[in-house]
Amino acid sequence: MTSLAIPGPVDVLNTLPVALLLVDGDQVIRESNAAAESLFNMSSTSLSGRRLADALQLPARFEDADGLAFAAYDVDLFIPRTGPIRADFHATPFAEFAGWQLIAIANPRDPARGQRLDQPERGRTAVAIAATLAHEIKNPLSGIRGAAQLLDSRVSPEDAAMTRLIRSEVDRVATLIDRMEGFTDDRPIELGPQNIYAIIDHCRDLAGQGFGKGVAILEEYDPSLPPVLAHRDSLVQVVLNLLKNAAEAVEGVDSPRIMLTTRYRHGVSVSRAEGKGRQPLPIELCVIDNGPGVPPELAERIFDPFVSGKRKGQGLGLALADKLMRDMGGLIQYVREGTPPRTVFRLLLQRAEDI
Repeated sequence: MTSLAIPGPVDVLNTLPVALLLVDGDQVIRESNAAAESLFNMSSTSLSGRRLADALQLPARFEDADGLAFAAYDVDLFIPRTGPIRADFHATPFAEFAGWQLIAIANPRDPARGQRLDQPERGRTAVAIAATLAHEIKNPLSGIRGAAQLLDSRVSPEDAAMTRLIRSEVDRVATLIDRMEGFTDDRPIELGPQNIYAIIDHCRDLAGQGFGKGVAILEEYDPSLPPVLAHRDSLVQVVLNLLKNAAEAVEGVDSPRIMLTTRYRHGVSVSRAEGKGRQPLPIELCVIDNGPGVPPELAERIFDPFVSGKRKGQGLGLALADKLMRDMGGLIQYVREGTPPRTVFRLLLQRAEDI
């Protein structure tokens, strides 16, 4: 009779959703499980031998525990390779092995905006605002503009300047309403396999010929990314919006630079609607600039409608980018990271083969 293989302890640990790190008395990582590899975006071999403090910015007061059991819930942590997270942190000592500890990092959440796919309230609010204003404002605008144009031929040259001002302001408001109407379109978009490099090159060329002239746009690509599942025009609109924001952000900066990066992030996934599991989003595209970034008081609301860090900004570009990314089943995130700090807008997308 053939004996059946059964899972061993290592197999069990690798199936746990909690990231586990085994550290010795010198606070050096010796072992890690599969969840830790995903969280740190590093293989177990690469993690092994690293000092815990180099792999993870540890919670306050952890060192004060002096090797005793320690727990901190919903704390801000920082992983140099992947950025900030918020998670529960536990350190459990081994009674028979002095100084050795098992570090557990549970329920990791990205504090950057756009981490879940099931945030309907913000989307419904934006759609309701846009639909109401578009209906109540846009129709009368055409009448106001027509009346101003009619008066233009009947008034003195001095008064004609005022009618031209009226037409100019009406056109500006109409353009704003047109952009808001993008929120009211809740029809599903047709997704398909897209070559992300072709989309990036197209956006980069447009930026270089227009708003990005005089700004160095650098590239750091993973050349082996598979096709992404996306809607081409929507993704082009999102990337162009981010490039334009970056170009405006580096105005007046010494040696202005914009960096486009791509990479494959193993194990990255986010929660879908309740009961529908998790959605893998392994393909990452970042638009990075060395500008001053969003004012700290606005960072938590940067993707909300009508929130802008620009003096003349309308606060709709990033909100629309967030909606388009969600329509494609992806996410957009904002973070300040690096030394010196840089602004990073991170797009996380589905792989076409996952569907």
